[in-house]
Amino acid sequence: MSTFPSPVPKPTSAGQGQLALARTQAPYINLRNGPGTNYRDIGDIRNNTMLVHYAASRTREGWVWIEQGTVGGWVSSGVIGFENIAGPAPVPPQQATPYDGKIAVWHWKGDVLPENTIEDVVRNIKTVAPNVSQMWIKICDATGTNGAQWQGFWDTKRALAIDGPQSIDRWVQVLSRYGMEFHAWAVPKGTHVEAETNIMIQACTRPGVKSLILDVEPYDGFWQGGRDGVRPYMTRLRRALPGSFHIGMSVDPRKHHFASIFPQEWFPFVNSIHPQDYWATFRRPPEEVLQETYEVWGSYGRPIIPVLDGDAQPTDMSTAVTLATQRHRAAGLSWWRLGTFSPAGWKVINTPISVGNPTPVPGPEPTDNTGQEIIIRPSDAGFANGTYTGKPELQEFQGTWGWKVFYKNTEPQTSKVWARWSPGITISGRYEIAAFVSARHSTTTNARFKIANVKGSTGEILVNVDQSRQGNQWVTLGVFELDRATNGAGTVLLNDLTGETGKEIAFDALRWRQITTPSTPGGGLPPGTNLADGYDSPVGTDTERRGTQVWPSQWIDASPFAQVYFVGTPSEAYHTGADLNLPRDADAHSPVYSCANGVITFASRLPTWGNVIIIKHDPLASNGKVLYSRYGHVENLVVKVGERVKRGQQIAKVGNAFGRFAYHLHFDLSPTTILENHPEHWPAKNLKNLLANYIDPRKFIQENRPKA
Repeated sequence: MSTFPSPVPKPTSAGQGQLALARTQAPYINLRNGPGTNYRDIGDIRNNTMLVHYAASRTREGWVWIEQGTVGGWVSSGVIGFENIAGPAPVPPQQATPYDGKIAVWHWKGDVLPENTIEDVVRNIKTVAPNVSQMWIKICDATGTNGAQWQGFWDTKRALAIDGPQSIDRWVQVLSRYGMEFHAWAVPKGTHVEAETNIMIQACTRPGVKSLILDVEPYDGFWQGGRDGVRPYMTRLRRALPGSFHIGMSVDPRKHHFASIFPQEWFPFVNSIHPQDYWATFRRPPEEVLQETYEVWGSYGRPIIPVLDGDAQPTDMSTAVTLATQRHRAAGLSWWRLGTFSPAGWKVINTPISVGNPTPVPGPEPTDNTGQEIIIRPSDAGFANGTYTGKPELQEFQGTWGWKVFYKNTEPQTSKVWARWSPGITISGRYEIAAFVSARHSTTTNARFKIANVKGSTGEILVNVDQSRQGNQWVTLGVFELDRATNGAGTVLLNDLTGETGKEIAFDALRWRQITTPSTPGGGLPPGTNLADGYDSPVGTDTERRGTQVWPSQWIDASPFAQVYFVGTPSEAYHTGADLNLPRDADAHSPVYSCANGVITFASRLPTWGNVIIIKHDPLASNGKVLYSRYGHVENLVVKVGERVKRGQQIAKVGNAFGRFAYHLHFDLSPTTILENHPEHWPAKNLKNLLANYIDPRKFIQENRPKA
């Protein structure tokens, strides 16, 4: 017999609904079927998602009726606010661009795609994302010796390569048959003005080429012509193209990079700005990156068409779409880059562009779930390396995340060493392959990763990574179909040949994540998806952890969630989770257990923290939620990165951060990805940051106990 009261429907006096962005005090809040916490939880409302709220439905206790997608229910106004969407801002007027109302995907080169023909590429895009109507295709780049080359110079998949006007014509013809447009993009360097602009002119004067986007960034390998080089370069280009031809400029939108690309020199020649809003690369929330973009470039006087991060978490991708189009009124969007999008990512990319009063209101965002996950570090059995010189060539150091990393100087002409990571795939499927880039000894701009034995590919797939722009971060090489029956499926190779001198290249960890996407959260999960059956306390005996109390009977939470502690000291902060201990250090050296099934993403020592373990948990079988747990100050780690653990499995012992603190376990839970790339994350006195990334662990465990 149910203990919940009967549902309360939307009041007849609710009045007219108002479209708005949800501004929640936590990453998500509960939607209930009645105006009170005693009513059934029927779903979640995530921050920065669109909904319709009915202000006239507000009860005396502050509960409001809202609707999102096909679901309607009650939320407490104490934990949610509403940013009304009234329609496009009339001032300043938006200048028309070829990208208005359009969704575009950036294409780098054919080598990174599983398809072998233009027809296959375009057909597959339209199958998974019919609302995508533009491809932005790289046409050329500059070289040190030959001035400039068509992009096909770096592309071994000849059927897809851009080798000149004829190959552009082939792309245009196929795209046109599928109702799509060809837009060119290139990296101007300003070192060989005539050679570079000649290729761009040839490309942009072909029938069907709709625009040109110039990738102008303040890094090695990009614009080198200085301030004085911009005007003659662009004058030569503009004089050869029709006056109405649209030229956009893609930039790093962060404030400290603005002046370094000489924006006022480019201004007379460009018609739109395409900021690279790569929040995952910047390791910041999409809301923060987009806000900075419009603060820095909003007064530039050119329409802004954001470039969004296509290999980020789907929930963050969905947030970025909503904020870009509804808060910032972007008229179009593009996604970087083809070859890295996951199935759930494609669903977000396919979201139609609607600026102001969009209908219907989107429901819950798609979420990627992971099946098999493999991490191979340079010290693991799946890693091998060797030299071509017969001499020791590699040096090593301990990376920030605790494992051994190899490195050496780059080679301009002939490789001296090789490295190979062999995953031993046992389940066929789509895998995101990512390389970890250390913060040290990683200064090359051209680490050439080769992925072998990909289903549907006739040779190795070459992916270039600029290690100098990363730092202690997983960098996606792409999403590939791997067949367990193929010997060496998904093997990754890397050598030291980069074409550079005076740089260093690091040989670090590789990760393979099988991607599975459920049709609905918690239901219809495909084969291979690992699930969490519930959450338990990370401490206590087996009997205590299975009991009715969340924290075992003698254990004390000395610093509960969101409580201010160390008051009046330089360390004053809001607490992100729970500090679990027993009186008089009786908890010293006690076992620490995984609170749920998952995979270890971090296990090493950090400054101040001592040893820390991070676990990415499998989606909950009951509702599809994916959380990260953190265990701080621990000792005697018995797990390593990439290892799969089960609920109740011992992972360490309670420690004291090597004498820095009294013995206790710091334990917190995050429903965002903040702990995956920032194991040390600490919001200190920033309450908004804390509530955006952490939840009350005691409350969550209480509500998600295992059924058996």
